[in-house]
Amino acid sequence: MTPTAAHFQKLSLFFPMWNEEEYIGRTLAAAHEACAMLIELGEIADYEIIVVDDASTDSTPRLADEAAAADPRVKVVHHPKNRKLGGSIKTGFATATGDLVLYTDADLPFDMGELKRACRIMRLYEADIVSAYRLDRTGEGYVRTVYSFFYNALVRVFFGVKMRDVNFAFKLCRGHIFEHITLESEGSFIDAELVIRANKLGYHIVQFGVDYFPRTRGVSTLSSPSVIVKILREMRHLRRDLRAIEPIVKR
Repeated sequence: MTPTAAHFQKLSLFFPMWNEEEYIGRTLAAAHEACAMLIELGEIADYEIIVVDDASTDSTPRLADEAAAADPRVKVVHHPKNRKLGGSIKTGFATATGDLVLYTDADLPFDMGELKRACRIMRLYEADIVSAYRLDRTGEGYVRTVYSFFYNALVRVFFGVKMRDVNFAFKLCRGHIFEHITLESEGSFIDAELVIRANKLGYHIVQFGVDYFPRTRGVSTLSSPSVIVKILREMRHLRRDLRAIEPIVKR
C-alpha cells in the first residue's frame, strides 16, 4: 500500500517529560519503531514525535534536542517553567499537526505495538477517541489502585461519564475534535476533562484493554497528596462548565 493510500495522513505522537533522562532514549526508539510499522501497514502516511520538556533539571532537554537535530520527525518544546502534566498535555495538543494525535507517558506504560490495534478500532468503529484501560492493575500497587477506583467513580457520579481507567495515558484522538475542545486543566484532571468534554459534545469514544507495564526507573508523582488535591480542586472548579456543555455531534 502506497503512502497516498494510507488510512490516515499523519500521526502526531507526543510525550510530556520531566526529568526522564533514563527513559527518553528507549521511548523515542519505541515510538519510531511503532510509527514505521504503521506506515508499512498503510495505517499512516507520515508521523511526528513531539517531546514536551516540562522544565526538566536533568539531561532530558539536551537529549531531546540532540534527537531532534538528528531526525526532522522529532520536535521539542521546552517549558521555561514547570507546568505539570496538564500544561504539558495542552502544549502537546497545540503543537501537534496530525489528523491523528496520541499522547502517552515517557515510561511506556503499554506496548507501543498496541497502536496498530488502536488505529484499526478507530477506523472500524468510526471513533473520535480510542482510549485504553489497564487489564491488570496489580503492578502499580494497592494505594494507586484504590485511588484510581474512587477517582473513576467520582467522574461517573459528577459528570455521567462511564469509562474504565479514565486517567490512563493512552488517548488516540482525531485532530479535528480540538476545533471544539479547549482544555483548561493544569494538573492531572486533564485526562478526565478531555474525555468529559468529548463525551458531552457527542464525540464517539471507544475503549479497549491493554497490558500494563509499571514504571521501573525514576519517580512517579501521580498519586502524591498534592496531585490528588489539585485534581479535586480542578474538578470542583470546572464542574459547572463541564456539566453545561451541549452536544454538537449527533450519535
